[in-house]
Amino acid sequence: MNALPESTNPAPFALASRLPNVGTTIFTVMSALAAQHGAVNLGQGFPDFECDARIIDAVTKAMRDGHNQYPPMAGTLALREAIAGKIEAVHGRRYDAQAEITVTAGATQALLTAILSTVHPGDEVIVLEPTYDSYVPSIELAGGKPVFVTLNAPDYAIPFDALAAAITPRTRLLIINSPHNPTGRVWHADDMRKLEAIVRDTRVLIVADEVYEHMVYDGAPHESVARYSELAARSFVVSSFGKTFHVTGWKVGYVAAPAALTEEFRKVHQFNVFTVNTPMQIGLANYLQDPAPYLELAAFYQRKRDFFRAGLAHTRFKLLPCEGTYFQCVDYSAISDLPEAEFSTWLTREIGVAAIPVSAFYHEPHESGIVRFCFAKRETTLATALERLARL
Repeated sequence: MNALPESTNPAPFALASRLPNVGTTIFTVMSALAAQHGAVNLGQGFPDFECDARIIDAVTKAMRDGHNQYPPMAGTLALREAIAGKIEAVHGRRYDAQAEITVTAGATQALLTAILSTVHPGDEVIVLEPTYDSYVPSIELAGGKPVFVTLNAPDYAIPFDALAAAITPRTRLLIINSPHNPTGRVWHADDMRKLEAIVRDTRVLIVADEVYEHMVYDGAPHESVARYSELAARSFVVSSFGKTFHVTGWKVGYVAAPAALTEEFRKVHQFNVFTVNTPMQIGLANYLQDPAPYLELAAFYQRKRDFFRAGLAHTRFKLLPCEGTYFQCVDYSAISDLPEAEFSTWLTREIGVAAIPVSAFYHEPHESGIVRFCFAKRETTLATALERLARL
């Protein structure tokens, strides 16, 4: 009988990465570092307080009432109708619940799906940076080419001349984000009118990331693209219940877009998630009948913003404007000349407060001496962080 050959370990598969430049996100790194050193985590953007008990009750009731099987691919009609009603009441545009609203597995899936449904290999997509970290990988997965336009620090004004110059015959998509993560900047009515003029005679589509739509401060309105007919006609408007109702772990969002765009969006949506869990959709539809939770959200977070900014004013950080979101950017140049990532690491280890370097939101090395804090926290959490930061 012939002896069996000695076993050998197979060589690892030589896999060509679809995202060769992507590693562990800065949010994961800083959160792990914060946990390791017992730091107050003001890095990753999520609340440390509970959501409204009524929304938990609404979802629990939906489960007990038997809403536990697949919903329609586009989302339950009750939730889509509630979303359409909210957009009309707040932004003045009526989207058809049947043909123009799609419930998604959070905003990140909505963004990826909008990009995959519109961008073909070789198409150009304009991205304003600093930029949320999912945009560029999504563009690359679609085979598109990101084209970067840099906001003007430290106020992060929109360079409209540069934006207009970036549009070419190959431009398929423009991604905008207001209120803006990470800077807290908000697009105003004049900005939207300038954008209308820039894209008017083009075939450029828009993805409008508006997940912080209900966090605009000092009495200013959120200027959704839905308010502007010319922009709405070419836009996917993305929002998030996770951000609005303090339930980021639920991963439920939505997209509003004209019927022709929605038709293409749903072709991709049905094959990357198909649909979103039923009881949460039913619960959210019921919870949305009361507009107070989202109408009062700006005041809720403005109190946190003002408390945090008042505390930071007694430190050596220089405060940058925060018009929206739950993020506060600060200039630390009076404290240290370390690069942003190194300063954030030092701040976490030595001072006990985790922040995110704004340099992480650029595609190439970019140092401004600015870090970002998240103030979506209990007042006691913010007070502890401020006490530690005051030692600087």
